[in-house]
Amino acid sequence: MILVFGRTGQVARELARLAPEARSAEDVPEARFLGRDEADLGDAQACARAILEAKPSAVINAAAWTAVDRAEDEEAQATVVNGEAPGAMARACAELGIPFVHISTDYVFSGEGTRPWQPEDPAGPLGAYGRSKLAGEEAVRAAGGTHAILRTSWVFSAHGANFVKTMLRHGATRETVSVVMDQIGGPTPAADIASACLTMARALAARPELSGTYHLSGGPDVSWADFAREIFRQADLPCRVQDIPSSDYPTRAHRPANSRMDNSALSRFGLDRPDWRQGLARVLADLQEISE
Repeated sequence: MILVFGRTGQVARELARLAPEARSAEDVPEARFLGRDEADLGDAQACARAILEAKPSAVINAAAWTAVDRAEDEEAQATVVNGEAPGAMARACAELGIPFVHISTDYVFSGEGTRPWQPEDPAGPLGAYGRSKLAGEEAVRAAGGTHAILRTSWVFSAHGANFVKTMLRHGATRETVSVVMDQIGGPTPAADIASACLTMARALAARPELSGTYHLSGGPDVSWADFAREIFRQADLPCRVQDIPSSDYPTRAHRPANSRMDNSALSRFGLDRPDWRQGLARVLADLQEISE
Protein backbone atom coordinates (compact mmCIF):
# COMPACT_ATOMS: atom_id res chain seq x y z
CA MET A 1 0.00 0.00 0.00
CA ILE A 2 1.27 3.45 -0.96
CA LEU A 3 0.58 6.24 1.52
CA VAL A 4 -0.26 9.57 -0.13
CA PHE A 5 -0.20 12.90 1.67
CA GLY A 6 -2.96 14.93 0.07
CA ARG A 7 -6.53 14.16 -0.85
CA THR A 8 -8.13 17.12 -2.61
CA GLY A 9 -5.23 18.64 -4.54
CA GLN A 10 -4.79 18.28 -8.28
CA VAL A 11 -2.13 15.56 -8.20
CA ALA A 12 -3.72 13.69 -5.28
CA ARG A 13 -7.03 13.47 -7.12
CA GLU A 14 -5.29 12.08 -10.20
CA LEU A 15 -3.40 9.60 -8.02
CA ALA A 16 -6.74 8.42 -6.65
CA ARG A 17 -7.83 7.65 -10.21
CA LEU A 18 -4.74 5.54 -10.83
CA ALA A 19 -4.44 3.88 -7.42
CA PRO A 20 -7.88 3.86 -5.80
CA GLU A 21 -8.50 3.25 -2.14
CA ALA A 22 -10.19 0.08 -0.98
CA ARG A 23 -13.97 0.07 -1.42
CA SER A 24 -14.55 -2.40 1.40
CA ALA A 25 -12.73 -3.83 4.38
CA GLU A 26 -11.98 -6.99 2.38
CA ASP A 27 -10.18 -5.14 -0.42
CA VAL A 28 -6.45 -4.56 -0.36
CA PRO A 29 -5.92 -0.85 -1.11
CA GLU A 30 -3.45 0.27 -3.72
CA ALA A 31 -3.14 3.57 -1.89
CA ARG A 32 -4.32 5.37 1.21
CA PHE A 33 -4.85 9.13 1.04
CA LEU A 34 -4.40 11.41 4.04
CA GLY A 35 -6.26 14.72 4.14
CA ARG A 36 -5.57 17.56 6.54
CA ASP A 37 -7.87 16.04 9.12
CA GLU A 38 -5.58 12.99 9.35
CA ALA A 39 -2.19 14.57 8.65
CA ASP A 40 -1.75 18.31 9.01
CA LEU A 41 1.47 19.37 7.28
CA GLY A 42 1.68 22.14 9.83
CA ASP A 43 2.68 19.43 12.31
CA ALA A 44 5.77 17.75 10.89
CA GLN A 45 6.05 15.11 13.60
CA ALA A 46 2.42 14.08 13.15
CA CYS A 47 3.22 13.41 9.49
CA ALA A 48 6.13 11.21 10.50
CA ARG A 49 3.97 9.31 12.99
CA ALA A 50 1.35 8.66 10.32
CA ILE A 51 3.99 6.95 8.19
CA LEU A 52 5.47 4.91 11.04
CA GLU A 53 2.01 3.72 12.10
CA ALA A 54 0.80 2.87 8.57
CA LYS A 55 4.00 1.06 7.55
CA PRO A 56 3.30 1.50 3.82
CA SER A 57 5.36 0.17 0.92
CA ALA A 58 6.11 3.73 -0.24
CA VAL A 59 5.07 7.34 0.43
CA ILE A 60 4.16 10.09 -2.03
CA ASN A 61 3.90 13.66 -0.79
CA ALA A 62 1.31 15.34 -3.02
CA ALA A 63 0.42 18.05 -0.48
CA ALA A 64 2.01 21.46 -0.14
CA TRP A 65 1.59 25.14 0.61
CA THR A 66 0.87 26.48 -2.89
CA ALA A 67 -0.27 30.03 -2.13
CA VAL A 68 2.76 31.67 -3.74
CA ASP A 69 1.89 35.29 -2.99
CA ARG A 70 0.66 34.66 0.56
CA ALA A 71 3.94 32.92 1.34
CA GLU A 72 5.66 36.30 1.09
CA ASP A 73 3.85 37.36 4.25
CA GLU A 74 3.71 33.95 5.94
CA GLU A 75 7.08 32.43 5.10
CA ALA A 76 7.49 30.72 8.47
CA GLN A 77 4.24 28.81 8.04
CA ALA A 78 5.02 27.98 4.42
CA THR A 79 8.42 26.63 5.45
CA VAL A 80 6.90 24.31 8.03
CA VAL A 81 4.54 22.84 5.42
CA ASN A 82 6.94 22.79 2.47
CA GLY A 83 10.21 22.30 4.33
CA GLU A 84 9.93 20.71 7.76
CA ALA A 85 7.06 18.32 7.01
CA PRO A 86 8.69 16.71 3.94
CA GLY A 87 11.90 16.33 5.92
CA ALA A 88 10.08 14.52 8.73
CA MET A 89 8.32 12.31 6.17
CA ALA A 90 11.62 11.45 4.50
CA ARG A 91 13.26 10.55 7.81
CA ALA A 92 10.33 8.26 8.69
CA CYS A 93 10.62 6.58 5.29
CA ALA A 94 14.36 6.15 5.77
CA GLU A 95 13.70 4.52 9.15
CA LEU A 96 11.30 2.05 7.51
CA GLY A 97 13.54 1.53 4.48
CA ILE A 98 10.84 2.53 1.98
CA PRO A 99 10.86 4.96 -1.00
CA PHE A 100 9.70 8.56 -0.63
CA VAL A 101 8.54 10.58 -3.66
CA HIS A 102 8.27 14.32 -3.11
CA ILE A 103 6.88 16.89 -5.56
CA SER A 104 8.79 20.15 -5.87
CA THR A 105 8.78 23.10 -8.24
CA ASP A 106 10.57 25.22 -10.84
CA TYR A 107 10.38 28.08 -8.30
CA VAL A 108 13.58 26.80 -6.66
CA PHE A 109 15.41 28.39 -9.62
CA SER A 110 16.11 32.05 -10.32
CA GLY A 111 14.42 32.07 -13.73
CA GLU A 112 17.45 33.62 -15.41
CA GLY A 113 18.53 32.91 -18.98
CA THR A 114 16.81 30.77 -21.60
CA ARG A 115 18.51 27.39 -21.16
CA PRO A 116 16.38 24.59 -19.68
CA TRP A 117 17.25 24.01 -16.03
CA GLN A 118 19.10 20.79 -15.26
CA PRO A 119 18.32 18.89 -12.04
CA GLU A 120 21.85 19.53 -10.76
CA ASP A 121 21.85 23.30 -11.49
CA PRO A 122 22.35 25.59 -8.47
CA ALA A 123 19.10 26.77 -6.93
CA GLY A 124 18.32 30.45 -6.50
CA PRO A 125 14.68 31.01 -5.52
CA LEU A 126 13.24 34.48 -6.04
CA GLY A 127 10.80 34.45 -3.12
CA ALA A 128 9.46 32.82 0.01
CA TYR A 129 7.56 30.03 -1.74
CA GLY A 130 10.64 28.93 -3.66
CA ARG A 131 12.77 29.11 -0.51
CA SER A 132 10.26 26.96 1.40
CA LYS A 133 10.24 24.33 -1.36
CA LEU A 134 14.04 24.35 -1.55
CA ALA A 135 14.15 23.77 2.22
CA GLY A 136 11.99 20.69 1.66
CA GLU A 137 14.29 19.36 -1.04
CA GLU A 138 17.33 19.79 1.17
CA ALA A 139 15.64 18.07 4.11
CA VAL A 140 14.58 15.12 1.96
CA ARG A 141 18.14 14.63 0.68
CA ALA A 142 19.57 14.99 4.18
CA ALA A 143 17.34 12.18 5.47
CA GLY A 144 19.54 9.74 3.58
CA GLY A 145 16.79 7.38 2.45
CA THR A 146 15.58 6.16 -0.93
CA HIS A 147 13.86 9.11 -2.56
CA ALA A 148 12.87 10.96 -5.71
CA ILE A 149 12.35 14.71 -5.76
CA LEU A 150 10.17 15.52 -8.76
CA ARG A 151 10.21 19.17 -9.80
CA THR A 152 7.34 20.25 -11.97
CA SER A 153 5.67 23.42 -13.25
CA TRP A 154 2.40 25.07 -14.31
CA VAL A 155 0.19 22.22 -13.09
CA PHE A 156 -3.33 21.92 -14.47
CA SER A 157 -6.26 19.50 -14.31
CA ALA A 158 -10.05 19.42 -14.19
CA HIS A 159 -9.87 19.90 -10.41
CA GLY A 160 -9.16 22.83 -8.13
CA ALA A 161 -7.97 26.26 -9.20
CA ASN A 162 -5.55 26.49 -12.12
CA PHE A 163 -4.74 28.51 -15.23
CA VAL A 164 -6.80 26.37 -17.61
CA LYS A 165 -9.99 26.77 -15.61
CA THR A 166 -9.37 30.50 -15.16
CA MET A 167 -8.90 30.99 -18.90
CA LEU A 168 -12.02 28.98 -19.71
CA ARG A 169 -14.03 31.15 -17.34
CA HIS A 170 -12.68 34.38 -18.82
CA GLY A 171 -12.86 33.12 -22.38
CA ALA A 172 -16.56 32.39 -22.06
CA THR A 173 -17.40 35.97 -21.04
CA ARG A 174 -14.77 38.22 -22.64
CA GLU A 175 -13.70 39.14 -26.14
CA THR A 176 -10.06 39.66 -25.12
CA VAL A 177 -7.85 38.66 -22.20
CA SER A 178 -4.40 40.03 -21.40
CA VAL A 179 -1.84 37.33 -20.60
CA VAL A 180 1.87 37.48 -19.77
CA MET A 181 4.15 36.66 -22.69
CA ASP A 182 7.65 36.89 -21.15
CA GLN A 183 7.44 33.93 -18.75
CA ILE A 184 8.28 30.67 -20.51
CA GLY A 185 7.76 27.16 -19.19
CA GLY A 186 6.09 23.79 -19.56
CA PRO A 187 2.42 23.38 -18.62
CA THR A 188 2.08 20.02 -16.88
CA PRO A 189 -1.04 17.84 -16.62
CA ALA A 190 -1.55 16.65 -13.05
CA ALA A 191 -2.41 13.21 -14.45
CA ASP A 192 1.10 12.86 -15.87
CA ILE A 193 2.64 13.90 -12.58
CA ALA A 194 0.55 11.34 -10.72
CA SER A 195 1.51 8.58 -13.13
CA ALA A 196 5.18 9.47 -12.84
CA CYS A 197 5.02 9.48 -9.03
CA LEU A 198 3.59 5.96 -8.99
CA THR A 199 6.15 4.72 -11.50
CA MET A 200 8.97 6.21 -9.46
CA ALA A 201 7.70 4.86 -6.14
CA ARG A 202 7.48 1.34 -7.52
CA ALA A 203 10.81 1.49 -9.34
CA LEU A 204 12.68 2.86 -6.32
CA ALA A 205 11.55 -0.08 -4.22
CA ALA A 206 13.53 -2.37 -6.52
CA ARG A 207 16.28 0.07 -7.51
CA PRO A 208 17.12 2.50 -4.71
CA GLU A 209 20.15 3.64 -6.70
CA LEU A 210 17.70 5.67 -8.82
CA SER A 211 17.32 8.08 -5.90
CA GLY A 212 17.79 11.70 -6.92
CA THR A 213 16.20 14.84 -8.31
CA TYR A 214 14.19 14.83 -11.53
CA HIS A 215 12.26 17.24 -13.70
CA LEU A 216 8.82 16.68 -15.22
CA SER A 217 7.22 19.45 -17.26
CA GLY A 218 4.98 19.28 -20.29
CA GLY A 219 6.33 20.02 -23.73
CA PRO A 220 6.74 22.07 -25.78
CA ASP A 221 7.75 25.08 -23.70
CA VAL A 222 5.46 28.08 -24.24
CA SER A 223 4.56 31.45 -22.78
CA TRP A 224 1.48 31.85 -20.62
CA ALA A 225 -0.05 33.80 -23.52
CA ASP A 226 0.50 30.98 -26.00
CA PHE A 227 -0.81 28.49 -23.45
CA ALA A 228 -3.99 30.57 -23.26
CA ARG A 229 -4.30 30.61 -27.06
CA GLU A 230 -4.18 26.83 -27.20
CA ILE A 231 -6.79 26.57 -24.45
CA PHE A 232 -9.15 28.80 -26.43
CA ARG A 233 -8.40 26.93 -29.66
CA GLN A 234 -9.14 23.51 -28.19
CA ALA A 235 -12.20 24.80 -26.31
CA ASP A 236 -13.47 26.51 -29.49
CA LEU A 237 -13.74 29.89 -27.75
CA PRO A 238 -13.39 33.05 -29.88
CA CYS A 239 -11.62 35.00 -27.14
CA ARG A 240 -8.42 36.74 -28.30
CA VAL A 241 -5.21 36.92 -26.28
CA GLN A 242 -3.40 40.24 -25.82
CA ASP A 243 0.29 39.70 -25.00
CA ILE A 244 1.56 41.78 -22.09
CA PRO A 245 4.89 41.92 -20.20
CA SER A 246 5.10 40.71 -16.61
CA SER A 247 5.55 44.33 -15.54
CA ASP A 248 1.94 44.98 -16.59
CA TYR A 249 0.71 42.24 -14.24
CA PRO A 250 2.44 42.85 -10.90
CA THR A 251 2.17 40.19 -8.20
CA ARG A 252 3.25 40.06 -4.56
CA ALA A 253 5.84 37.38 -5.36
CA HIS A 254 8.20 37.42 -8.33
CA ARG A 255 7.63 34.67 -10.90
CA PRO A 256 10.59 33.11 -12.74
CA ALA A 257 10.85 34.27 -16.36
CA ASN A 258 12.54 31.04 -17.42
CA SER A 259 10.80 27.91 -16.14
CA ARG A 260 12.12 25.63 -18.89
CA MET A 261 13.31 22.32 -17.37
CA ASP A 262 15.30 19.48 -18.86
CA ASN A 263 13.29 16.26 -18.55
CA SER A 264 15.85 13.84 -20.00
CA ALA A 265 16.68 12.13 -16.69
CA LEU A 266 13.13 10.70 -16.63
CA SER A 267 14.35 8.06 -19.07
CA ARG A 268 15.91 6.24 -16.09
CA PHE A 269 12.35 5.32 -15.15
CA GLY A 270 11.27 4.64 -18.72
CA LEU A 271 9.32 7.93 -18.75
CA ASP A 272 9.08 10.50 -21.53
CA ARG A 273 8.25 14.17 -21.39
CA PRO A 274 4.46 14.48 -21.76
CA ASP A 275 2.81 16.60 -24.46
CA TRP A 276 0.70 19.11 -22.53
CA ARG A 277 -1.53 19.71 -25.56
CA GLN A 278 -2.73 16.10 -25.37
CA GLY A 279 -3.17 16.48 -21.62
CA LEU A 280 -5.19 19.64 -22.19
CA ALA A 281 -7.55 17.76 -24.51
CA ARG A 282 -8.11 15.15 -21.79
CA VAL A 283 -8.78 17.84 -19.17
CA LEU A 284 -11.29 19.60 -21.42
CA ALA A 285 -13.04 16.25 -21.94
CA ASP A 286 -13.09 15.73 -18.15
CA LEU A 287 -14.58 19.16 -17.61
CA GLN A 288 -17.23 18.49 -20.23
CA GLU A 289 -18.14 15.25 -18.51
CA ILE A 290 -18.32 16.98 -15.12
CA SER A 291 -20.66 19.65 -16.50
CA GLU A 292 -23.10 17.13 -18.00
